[in-house]
Amino acid sequence: MKKVLFLFSALLTIALMSSCNGDGKSASGALSAQSAAEKVYVAPGEYDEFYAFMSGGFSGQVSVYGLPSGRLFKVIPVFSVDGEKGYGFNEETKPLLETSHGFVPWDDAHHPELSQTDGRPDGRWLFINGNNTPRIARIDLRSFETAEIIEIPNSGGNHSSPFVTENSEYVVAGTRFSLPIPQKDVAISSYQENFNGSLSFISLDQEEGHMEVDFQILMPGFDYDLAHAGKGNSHGWMFFTTYNSEQSHTLKEVNASQNDKDFIAAVNWKKAQEYIAAGNFQELPANYHVNRFDENSHMATSEVRNTVRVLIPEDCPGLVYYLPTPKSPHGVDVDPSGEYIIGNGKLNADLTVHSFTKMISAIEQQKFDGEIDGIPVLSFDDVMAGTVSSGGLGPLHTEFDGEGNAYTTFFISSEVVKWKLETWEVLDRIPTYYSVGHLMIPGGDSRHPWGKYMVALNKITKDRYLPTGPELAHSAQLYDISGEKMELLLDFPTIGEPHYAQAIAADIIMPNSLKIYPLEENTHPYVAKVESDARVERDGAEVHVYMTTIRSHFAPDNIEGVKVGDKVYFHVTNLEQDWDVPHGFAVLGANNAELLIMPGQTETLLWEPKEVGVYPFYCTDFCSALHQEMQGYIRVSPEGSNVAISATTGE
Repeated sequence: MKKVLFLFSALLTIALMSSCNGDGKSASGALSAQSAAEKVYVAPGEYDEFYAFMSGGFSGQVSVYGLPSGRLFKVIPVFSVDGEKGYGFNEETKPLLETSHGFVPWDDAHHPELSQTDGRPDGRWLFINGNNTPRIARIDLRSFETAEIIEIPNSGGNHSSPFVTENSEYVVAGTRFSLPIPQKDVAISSYQENFNGSLSFISLDQEEGHMEVDFQILMPGFDYDLAHAGKGNSHGWMFFTTYNSEQSHTLKEVNASQNDKDFIAAVNWKKAQEYIAAGNFQELPANYHVNRFDENSHMATSEVRNTVRVLIPEDCPGLVYYLPTPKSPHGVDVDPSGEYIIGNGKLNADLTVHSFTKMISAIEQQKFDGEIDGIPVLSFDDVMAGTVSSGGLGPLHTEFDGEGNAYTTFFISSEVVKWKLETWEVLDRIPTYYSVGHLMIPGGDSRHPWGKYMVALNKITKDRYLPTGPELAHSAQLYDISGEKMELLLDFPTIGEPHYAQAIAADIIMPNSLKIYPLEENTHPYVAKVESDARVERDGAEVHVYMTTIRSHFAPDNIEGVKVGDKVYFHVTNLEQDWDVPHGFAVLGANNAELLIMPGQTETLLWEPKEVGVYPFYCTDFCSALHQEMQGYIRVSPEGSNVAISATTGE
């Protein structure tokens, strides 16, 4: 253990030395300020070239930026309630956050992933994982809203997720923490006997985008860290990094680093489909939620699933193989051709590149170095394509520019190294500020990268921004990679902790952007499509207010007959049919959030008055020159009062 601690101390010292120059201030490492500014300048009224979608980490959100400007466009709540938008507070979106553990209004979001067609990001959907309560969300890139969240059964720490296959046939998820599957009460010390990992393949309806767990694979009790799909010739395979092949359950910092090599698990998912079609699976009990938002009714629903189909590798020959990889690998990345699979020991300096062609040959010739729970372990020397002697420390993630070059982040030495596929020579290296985790090149994990820019997503930002107390802003850095040498262009803060990001050419998404919800298509059960439909109805202790908004008034705007103890549902329909004219709604004493209603949409706020009085409500989103006049009153009488329900406007 002392040797391990010494190693970490030495690496940390090197990291700090490489992050700062002698006076404690960072080296700029950039072009001249004027030249860099020119490369990121987007003139007023002009558009950025790319959308970039960045995970918010523990914020549970996705933030949308423009590249190259670094301008923030929108924050999309996914696994986090949002008082600004009413997400998770209004009655329509609450079901999206239902799980087998109840209403869970937070999660740890790590990896945004764009849907693909023929290996190219297609701009239909963005997926992102929830780590803590295993879930995958789908964001509709027409509306930039969360459209679906599916819970992943038999999983703990949904980290190797969500990664898509070449035509978005599947979104995959691997469990970071192995568990008893199904869950049961066992001693933790019985880990090796009772704990397993699981790899989930979630099928995707190509028209609606709806997700369903098609099958899971029960794996040995390792930790499954990250994943990427095969491409081209390797289409049909999915690759997952694993660590803790020691199957330790305590002090993993030490005990999960004993073996010289861990593995990349290569899964033949087309073979899995054959086994499923043949009925060669077990059906295990499960309990998980599938939550979907309907764009016409503007309401989400939550359904429970009770079983899941599970494949057992020892019963399914040819389903999974292990590729030995230097200890504790983190990222696994597949180059645009689909031939090279990169996985690196994160305490290593060299990069290990496996060959898909050699892997298939080794399988055919049965060049195995053993077997683990029915999974053949391929011979390391027979699957390795080459080694990149990088000179860096702590390799994590690799992306590609489509020009035969790869870019790998090094967390410990705080840098990005550019290297050449097939010759494995290092071409360039550039520092980051500091401790870079993921990197992102637009389309950089697909068959067709756009190249041009690279974004480093950094963990530490000391001395880069104005200080803001003990916690400093998180940081992304934009680099120009269009030339032989990488050039730092821009620092910009991010929302939450940026783990990963993906970017896509703006002209793929822009033409499909939703501008309004057509009123004639609104099927919400409490919609009021014209002002004359506005009214108030009592049903026992429930009061339903069918309310409309249009510049610049509510209908109704005077409401009486509500009593203390009532549950008042404000169903507010925005009658506007013009782009970018939302209306807000807030009422005094509401202890949840406002509503922010898009044109043609209906949203519902539950309000429970506890004292008599007359309460104002108003529009919270500046909508016109007479926005301040957009207001009303609701009268609350004592419980048992005989004041009749009434709703008026302009009387």
